Amino acid sequence: MKPIGDFAAADRRHVRMVLTDIDDTITAHGRLPASSLGAMERLQAAGIVVIPVTGRPAGWCDHIARMWPVDAVVGENGALWFSYDRERRRMRSGFAKTAEERAADAKKLAELSVQILEAVPGAGIASDQFCRIADLAIDFCEDVPPLPAADISRIVDLFEAAGATAKVSSIHVNGWFGDYDKLTMTRQCLAEVFGEDLDRINRTCVFAGDSPNDQPMFDFFENSVGVANVHDFTLTTPPSWVTKARAADGFAELAQALLDAR
Repeated sequence: MKPIGDFAAADRRHVRMVLTDIDDTITAHGRLPASSLGAMERLQAAGIVVIPVTGRPAGWCDHIARMWPVDAVVGENGALWFSYDRERRRMRSGFAKTAEERAADAKKLAELSVQILEAVPGAGIASDQFCRIADLAIDFCEDVPPLPAADISRIVDLFEAAGATAKVSSIHVNGWFGDYDKLTMTRQCLAEVFGEDLDRINRTCVFAGDSPNDQPMFDFFENSVGVANVHDFTLTTPPSWVTKARAADGFAELAQALLDAR
């Protein structure tokens, strides 16, 4: 990872889309600071499309699409996208699976949740689980005392033994049935909402993240950026650039670097 100061101004000047993780990337200590909202507003005002790409649930994504200064949002680690048409007052959406498939998956995930909580004392069901439609989020440090790395690995193993995909964020282990991820739904979102081919516009995009579930994005995007707390994890595919500051302060640093280049 190179310092973001090495990200050439000429390349920053051509960025027209910023995709970003939420938890511990634009938030800090579990809260969304004014600096992050301001950064997103300034990016939009400069003509840059802003799209959060998160593991957070569908219910949150509806709110984010309506209330935040963003153009769309990808949620539940790639299960869905939402984009609010403010002129028509209409929410647009896309999903990786049908409603019938999601209902069948929900039954299997409910059974798996009981198994995981029995096998890993101290783990919890994420407090936002009630507004999820496609995955199961196991909390290992957000609203429960932090679990050791071995327990987090055990949760991943239990998901995978059941045939589910499991990804570790900075706060949860998310599990779902299907081969989609943040990148596959980002492709779908950009095609369906913006009419863009992600392969073609890769060099005009930036992705910002901080944790292992961002690795598909770090791997794909030429201009991937980790906020400084990405150093807390061992990643097989690290981002190209890294900010000096952690979490929300790092995102503000990235936004300013993009705006300064203009």
